[in-house]
Amino acid sequence: MTQGERRTPARRTVLGAAGATVLGASAALAAGTGTAQAADADLAEDRTPGRGHGYRSLPVPTVIGHRGSAGYRPEHTLGSYRHALDIGAHVVEQDLVPTRDGHLVCRHENDITGTTDVADHPEFASRKTTKTVDGVALTGWFTEDFTLAELKTLRAKERIPGTRQENTLYDGRWTVPTFEEVLEWAEEEGRRRGREIWLHVETKHPSYFRCLGLGLEERLAKLLRRYGRHRANSPVFLQSFEPSSIQRLKKLVDAPGVVLLSGPSSRPWDFVEAGDPRTVADLVTPEGLAWIASYAQGIGPTLDLVIPKDASGRLGTPTTLVRDAHAEGLILHPYTHRNENTFLPADFRKGTDPTAYGDAFGALKRYLETGIDGIFSDNPDTARLAAADLAARD
Repeated sequence: MTQGERRTPARRTVLGAAGATVLGASAALAAGTGTAQAADADLAEDRTPGRGHGYRSLPVPTVIGHRGSAGYRPEHTLGSYRHALDIGAHVVEQDLVPTRDGHLVCRHENDITGTTDVADHPEFASRKTTKTVDGVALTGWFTEDFTLAELKTLRAKERIPGTRQENTLYDGRWTVPTFEEVLEWAEEEGRRRGREIWLHVETKHPSYFRCLGLGLEERLAKLLRRYGRHRANSPVFLQSFEPSSIQRLKKLVDAPGVVLLSGPSSRPWDFVEAGDPRTVADLVTPEGLAWIASYAQGIGPTLDLVIPKDASGRLGTPTTLVRDAHAEGLILHPYTHRNENTFLPADFRKGTDPTAYGDAFGALKRYLETGIDGIFSDNPDTARLAAADLAARD
């Protein structure tokens, strides 16, 4: 039996239940708006200055489609983004890196070796190189060495085919989208669905690209202004692992900012370059959170900062991070929930196959009960159902 055959029944169960939930919500929406013309009129009004309800109006917990619906489609493709909405994501994430000619495109990393078919293009064989990005040596092909026209000749593919064999069915189906294409897509989807389409946009390696003359923030701000997503109540979050990137964006646009936080002993790369000795452990103290709250509206911590794991990989006791962040007025959007055993805490794995689904609902219950405001998920349908379970118990 193949890996796909083992996992299909469980996946269909999850998708079927989520589909019923989402379809029910869609029916209610249709009943409330009346006509397609009315929905279009509402959306058009939302795009005018002062319109929109802002991030505090989002459901809590908010389900954020991590790179779209990366558990089911190759990440950062229009197919993955659309599917995330179809199965219940409230918000869809994009990671931004630049091309050589300055266009912003959606890739988790500037190294596109594993997420495109670039290795199959002999015309680009000479572009393979080794670079050091944020202190890490990487060998492959990089977006900053391609023009947009060249990048558009490539096709997206599944990043971890050994874990997500089923996703390889969609290899080659989509190109690498520009962020402007995503903004246009979001407008079209908003009209079609009769609601704002929320985006969660990350600047990747901003210090690295600024040194190359490809600063991300100014390019991003220009596009946000062009599409009316630069206001405090616009349906967009701006996120980065480098606090200085959020600080720079704050001077350019009013959209809410989120500082991403990795392991406690790590240091943001802009801190490394500036000689700032603070670590993430310093930033999650009340003093560090107060500093973040002076220029950002939220944090995106790794889930381990919310509930640490013990030496055996099992979930331990929640930290005070949720309470402390909320005390500073910050929302929390931790990352990343995934259904497969290999990504779950040890106490929620089932069987010995690392690619099989474990007790994802059990793990989500633990995380959501801490009071987090949202969660990034490769499987938005699962997270949406877990959020509904939590609401039903309240």
